Amino acid sequence: MSTVWYRCNSLTLLENGIEFFPALQAAIDGARREVFLETYIFANDPVGRAVSVCLQRAAQRGVTVRLMVDGFGGREFVAEMMDELAAAGVRVLIYRREVGAFSLRRRRLRRLHRKLAVIDGRLAFVGGINIVSDFEAPALDAPRHDYAVRIEGPLLAPIHASVRRVWELVAWASFRQRLRLAPTPPLQPAPCDQVEAAFLIRDNIRHRRDIEDAYLQAIAGARREVLLANAYFLPGRRFRHALLDAARRGVRITLLVQGLADHPLQQWATRALYGQMLHAGIRIIEYHRSYLHAKVAVIDDHWATVGSSNIDPFSLLLAREGNVVVRDAGFALQLRERLERAIGDGGKEIHPRDWLRGSRVQRVLTWAAYGLVRLMIGIAGYGGKH
Repeated sequence: MSTVWYRCNSLTLLENGIEFFPALQAAIDGARREVFLETYIFANDPVGRAVSVCLQRAAQRGVTVRLMVDGFGGREFVAEMMDELAAAGVRVLIYRREVGAFSLRRRRLRRLHRKLAVIDGRLAFVGGINIVSDFEAPALDAPRHDYAVRIEGPLLAPIHASVRRVWELVAWASFRQRLRLAPTPPLQPAPCDQVEAAFLIRDNIRHRRDIEDAYLQAIAGARREVLLANAYFLPGRRFRHALLDAARRGVRITLLVQGLADHPLQQWATRALYGQMLHAGIRIIEYHRSYLHAKVAVIDDHWATVGSSNIDPFSLLLAREGNVVVRDAGFALQLRERLERAIGDGGKEIHPRDWLRGSRVQRVLTWAAYGLVRLMIGIAGYGGKH
């Protein structure tokens, strides 16, 4: 993989929906020509309805609005919201609408998991935040924890090209006729700051391992610290060995993972790896204040990533994903401070002695869950070193 870096960008880190949704809505309200929005979930809740109103307003004032929602994550959207948006002039596509309830066929498991927005080719958002309220569980007094970035500058060119390309592919798959979007002048966004960044995708053609390889290269080059926050952390062999190798050469590694689980089977499978990681000196912290949904990392205070890709088989082997990778000390420091604050507010560290003193039943359950997840991956057609 050869990463293409773009200099002179301006990146604004957005934490949780409280920062992301107002910024997204303001950008849509300011659109003059076009809006692209891709999301895995578009919920019929106060947040989803507010974003829907913004999209409809844009379409009604003559902006070309293109909305793509995943057919599995957006099942509620298809049933309850799509027709209203289409009637208002929003162009809506559903990514792989037909999904069998218990299908493990590889084609059916390939989802659109990206969360991207591009406004007029001049402003973009990339991250892990779906169009859904942060406060999914009424019993929790804290929002779901996640991040996105607002982007201006030359990095807009590959992001804009990617959303156009996926729109054309899905339109062709939906209507069985070739659809090419009207050509637009080459994007030459003006330099607006000094941040160097790259846009990486994961697809099932030419970019199958770009995001994973970027992580692996950064971890292999780490000298001091790796701070990784990931909602669904179930790395394959290559990723595990990269972390273990870094720990052996003295790199301080901290993993922030879910404590409150919205997918318990995957959480139990992740815990099967705790013993090996803790034995290697890797620090593991579970986030319990709310649901952790972040997919971010900081390495050596100068490399960082924010995006939609988890470190698990779904993201790394099946789904369409999008991440921004940043080489900038200021941005990395800001993300690191946010993560340290999250750890302080809601983290519970797993200590090696406490984990080893856990019950035998607990260990059996974690390995049973791990084996079941591996079996599901095998049925889907993947295995080996992944």
